[in-house]
Amino acid sequence: MAFISYTTHGFILLLAAASLLAVSDAKTIVVGESEGWRFGFNYTDWVFKNSPFYINDELVFKYDPPSENNSGYSVYLLPNLWSYIKCDFSKAKMLAGPNQGGGEGFKVELNQWRPYYFASGDKDGYNCKDGLMKFFAVPLPHWNN
Repeated sequence: MAFISYTTHGFILLLAAASLLAVSDAKTIVVGESEGWRFGFNYTDWVFKNSPFYINDELVFKYDPPSENNSGYSVYLLPNLWSYIKCDFSKAKMLAGPNQGGGEGFKVELNQWRPYYFASGDKDGYNCKDGLMKFFAVPLPHWNN
């Protein structure tokens, strides 16, 4: 029983140390850069070209409101890798609706060290499945040199 207690305390100390080493130099990153959040853009490639992301970085989703040429987009946070792979929105949390991506866009802070699975859930998951409107990011802690 003492081993579990020492292990738990050690883990808590490790997390506390990691949080103290985090730097507040957060970046603001526009998802898709000049392309924004839109159907047909490959966000997986975009992530590979723009990573790593760090804890406290802010992602900005910019997209046009619905129109006759565009049924609208949204931003969902999917709960796990399986939901991400399958574009299953049954347990996803909507972060931004179709009218929230205009102007300065919708902002999401990556404030924890964990995977964030993002996707557009519009058109019954079509934007996610066939429109490539999904990506995931795992922000890393900043380490002081």
